[in-house]
Amino acid sequence: MRLAGFAVAVWLSALAALYLSARSGILLGAGAAVLAVALAGLLRRTRPDGDEPGEPFAGGAHPGSRSDGDWAAAGQSFAGGAHPGGGAADRGTPDAATGREPASGHVETAPAGRAGVRTWGLDRTGRSVGLGERRRASAAGPGRGGRGTAGARRGRGVAGEGPAGGGPGWVRGVRWVFVAVLLGVACGAVATGVRVGVRESGVLRELVEAGDPVWMDLVIRDDPRALRGVVGKPPTYIVAVDLKGVRAEGEPGVRLSARALVLGSDRGWLGLLPGQRVTATGKLLPPRGGDLRAVVASVRGAPVLVGRASWAQRAAGTLRTGLQRACKPLPDLPGGLLPGLVVGDTSRLDPALEEDFRMTGMTHLNAVSGANVAIVLGVVLFAVRRTRAGPVVTALICAVTLVGFVILARPSPSVVRAAAMGAIGLIGLASGRRRVALPALAAGVAVLVLVDPELASDIGFALSVLATSGLLLLAPVWRDGLRARGWPPGAAEALAVPAAAQVACGPVVAGLSGTISIVAIPANLLAVPAIAPATLLGVTAAVISPVWPTGAEFAAWLGHWPAQWLVLVATYGARVPAGALPWPGGLTGALLLAVITVGLLFATRRPLIRKLVTVVALGGVLGALPVRLLASGWPPPGWLVVACAVGQGDAVVLPAGAGRAVVVDAGPEPNAVDHCLRRLGVRQVVLFVVSHFHVDHIGGVAGVFRGRDVRAVVGPDWPDPPAGRAAVADAAGRVVVRAVGPGWAYEIGNLRLTVLGPVEPLRGTNSDPNNNSLVVRAEVDGRTVLLPGDAETEEQEDMLAHLGAGAIRADVLKVAHHGSSYQSPRFLDEIRPSVALVSVGAGNDYGHPNGALVARLARGGARVMRTDQSGDLAAVATGRGLAVVARGDPPAP
Repeated sequence: MRLAGFAVAVWLSALAALYLSARSGILLGAGAAVLAVALAGLLRRTRPDGDEPGEPFAGGAHPGSRSDGDWAAAGQSFAGGAHPGGGAADRGTPDAATGREPASGHVETAPAGRAGVRTWGLDRTGRSVGLGERRRASAAGPGRGGRGTAGARRGRGVAGEGPAGGGPGWVRGVRWVFVAVLLGVACGAVATGVRVGVRESGVLRELVEAGDPVWMDLVIRDDPRALRGVVGKPPTYIVAVDLKGVRAEGEPGVRLSARALVLGSDRGWLGLLPGQRVTATGKLLPPRGGDLRAVVASVRGAPVLVGRASWAQRAAGTLRTGLQRACKPLPDLPGGLLPGLVVGDTSRLDPALEEDFRMTGMTHLNAVSGANVAIVLGVVLFAVRRTRAGPVVTALICAVTLVGFVILARPSPSVVRAAAMGAIGLIGLASGRRRVALPALAAGVAVLVLVDPELASDIGFALSVLATSGLLLLAPVWRDGLRARGWPPGAAEALAVPAAAQVACGPVVAGLSGTISIVAIPANLLAVPAIAPATLLGVTAAVISPVWPTGAEFAAWLGHWPAQWLVLVATYGARVPAGALPWPGGLTGALLLAVITVGLLFATRRPLIRKLVTVVALGGVLGALPVRLLASGWPPPGWLVVACAVGQGDAVVLPAGAGRAVVVDAGPEPNAVDHCLRRLGVRQVVLFVVSHFHVDHIGGVAGVFRGRDVRAVVGPDWPDPPAGRAAVADAAGRVVVRAVGPGWAYEIGNLRLTVLGPVEPLRGTNSDPNNNSLVVRAEVDGRTVLLPGDAETEEQEDMLAHLGAGAIRADVLKVAHHGSSYQSPRFLDEIRPSVALVSVGAGNDYGHPNGALVARLARGGARVMRTDQSGDLAAVATGRGLAVVARGDPPAP
């Protein structure tokens, strides 16, 4: 407990000190250190029995005999070796129960009416030790007195009290845990405060304030990654580096050692290896805080290589490149997943599949984390145990596997941290001794955070520690419990390991995502059989790729079959209705679920409560799940149009038959529109309409095409912005993007579309792309829907002038330009909608929707609904008119 308290205190104090100044962090640590020393000194000066030297026992009784009321009633004290019962100090007499001779002691003769002699004394360290009641113990036999003697042998006396001062043993233990916590706060805060001092370097601050380009000497710390940017523009490459030197133009260079983050524009950053030294020129920007980065460097040019990376990094790079080359001929989904499963290389992983893995709680399979390392080691451990190898041989084989995995996955800081957590888990799993593994976990966490305080704010590190804790604390107990109930050993371990990791990580995941996945444990259980063959075949392909490329391709082809199984599990698991239940997000949600989890873990130790929880859980699942499966509530029957909650953008869906739809615009990013179409069950997009090519309408075009048959694509005959038009053409592939204008019509089933505007091209307006948006009027089952894109005042007035009010009248209005104020009041009045849907992002910087515009629509009799408040919105035809059904769960800002 002391070591665990120390580790947690180091973690939390380091996290707090990251957000403080260096001076405040050091002062916090110094204050905690002073309190720890003072409390420790106070505890050491206090006698073990709670009395000051030379003072009589309170009540005349030794703390070990607190439960003997008639002894306490004697009210006598002794000094200089005299005992209140009249017995003299008995030194050197062996104890009858233990056969041991105390260093010094006293013999207490029981009062009248009580048989027995109580012996207590001081051991060789000077600590008070209860030695039992010799005659009572022998007379009691195996009953209560026997238990008292056993307690005496442990130094607790008959009453079960420890030698703590002023109370039972647990009181003194809690006090020393508190001392350990204070020491942890001191160490964590001081270590972090010293490192934060580098972040506050005066030289770097002056260069940031100057804003001039500087030359930098950098060492790559971790794998560069590409950040998806605006559609049509190149990505930004994010690189964690150590800043070793900096020089402003015309000034002498400064040598230092500070962490930094590079935001690079050149693709040359992408191929760099951790540990590689480069130079670059760019501008220094202030950091965001909350970590140890001293500056953020914006670099437009390519880095200049200086020397070579280490042999380990070069070997890892060769193997990873070989694995990617071997996976290139494979189908996209399993071919992109296999490198992620083996070495955490997700460069080719499909974004939709990555999202499916997240929704099913399987992301640990495609990122190098402590859980991932534990899974790899678990495969080897299971195989070795089948050979009945001893603990030492098992640990050696797993250690060799761990070192090889680190080299293959590239020994970057994140992989090394994951390996540390995996090694600690290995200690517990291979030895079966949790008392060894748990202190090792606490010590490992404390050492890692003290060496690198930035880990305190690393979510990946937190998940690694929690997963390892679950494997050590919960998995063995659950595994043994299942085996005791007749489960085969392999099946018991296969179920216990993912369940324990999921339960341990659940509070953090729930706090981050705002949901609780009920498919995570079944999905991970189904994934277990495929992990071992996919991992082993993937590792084989990587290892032999430099010497036998053809053999590597064959091994990768074999490995893609179990990877395909993982793809199926993730894909179908993500589509389970109510697979993810809403939960409060942030710190509140994480703490709430943590308290509930801990409470249930302790409560279910009682058979009655365990059965009650099982019955309630099964009843809830069996009662609610069929309802969600048979009548999920979404999409509602009779829906005419759905405005998808895609954030600050537009994506509108019109029904075109079972599993088919017309989609108008795609929102700003792929995942949101993809999920909306999934929820509606859309498998075929018969027509994709682009109102205009701004990123908030076409940024998610890839999500429309994910796994769907898109038959046709149309858009306006307006060239700007060219990057948006190129992005749509690229996503469409072989499907030609047709330019259409006023009068163009499309009909399928009960759905008919007509393009109303722009009546003629408009130039020199407030926004020409917006004022040349396609304005589409849809007729669905006798109801009309008007979709004006981002048309502003100029286009709206032009349509009224050329087409008249009757042409734009509609039952449902998708409010133009997210409710912007740049709209014609007469245009809104003439539409006379019963329902007005506003597609807008929460907390946007544009002030959308405009309050006066919303009020005007409401005064005109429209039911105004917003996606930022209600999530996906569906206009529904009922027997009494139109209604609006809100799905809820709007996206976070």
